[in-house]
Amino acid sequence: MTTTITKSASDLSLDLSQKVIDGKAIAKALRQELAKEVRELKESAGITPGLAVVLVGEDPASGVYVRNKTRACVEVGIRSAQHILPDSTTEAELLSLIDTLNADTEIHGILVQLPLPSHIDQATIIEAISAQKDADGFHPYNMGRLLTGCPTLQPCTPLGVMHLLKSAGIKCAGKDAIVIGRSNIVGKPVAVMLLGQNATVTLCHSKTVNLEKKIAAADIVIAAIGRAEMIKGAWIKEGATVIDVGMNRNAEGKLCGDVEYAEAVKRAAHITPVPGGVGPMTIAMLLKNTVTAARLIHKV
Repeated sequence: MTTTITKSASDLSLDLSQKVIDGKAIAKALRQELAKEVRELKESAGITPGLAVVLVGEDPASGVYVRNKTRACVEVGIRSAQHILPDSTTEAELLSLIDTLNADTEIHGILVQLPLPSHIDQATIIEAISAQKDADGFHPYNMGRLLTGCPTLQPCTPLGVMHLLKSAGIKCAGKDAIVIGRSNIVGKPVAVMLLGQNATVTLCHSKTVNLEKKIAAADIVIAAIGRAEMIKGAWIKEGATVIDVGMNRNAEGKLCGDVEYAEAVKRAAHITPVPGGVGPMTIAMLLKNTVTAARLIHKV
């Protein structure tokens, strides 16, 4: 005799809620913790962490990011300074502004919104920012400290990925983790962070052979290649954890990640949605870096 067990709609909803890692809720909780820390810094040491955000040009997406970052600063009590520059700004002019911000004692974190106009060299600008005020965590000094196991200010999105894993109760030690994407902003640093948590890490990219097979063997999948739904749900190992860093638009113009979510959610034990997964964590970690920088600069 065969018994068929069916689940009610409420049961299915509960299953999904247990699987989906809610980046919005986790970021909100982190902002609340940071707001408390900022209040304590003001009361105990008279320090108000300050973040300067520099935007060159009129890229609409970058403009939205800058406004979101400014609102988040206000929420946690961080002093926010915006510098909106025209697309015609020269590299020399931008470097001059960075020199001014480096010397400003009320500014503890500096973020130059990327991408920059093509006539400005990105690496030159990143290196010009004081390593102590590098809110994005991209300065070669800070990347080097991360690589050598002595991190200070760390890249925001990878740091957010690791916080999501921790919040979801995912233990990285001994797990097979795969990172798809080798950028300096996400892929490389998150691979190093996973190694730091004793995962066995495979770093893949657009030239990787047998990508499907490698993904199918992974306990933890970090998708950061920037191609809409490139990673098929059927490739995901049953019970794996999937962190989707991608933010793309599919053929219908809808926001989607690098992972085919509708199919992957059926197989994964834990998965982040797009939007609402990694995105909110990036801004939360920017605030965290700013507070960390203020503590390091003032030695408190």
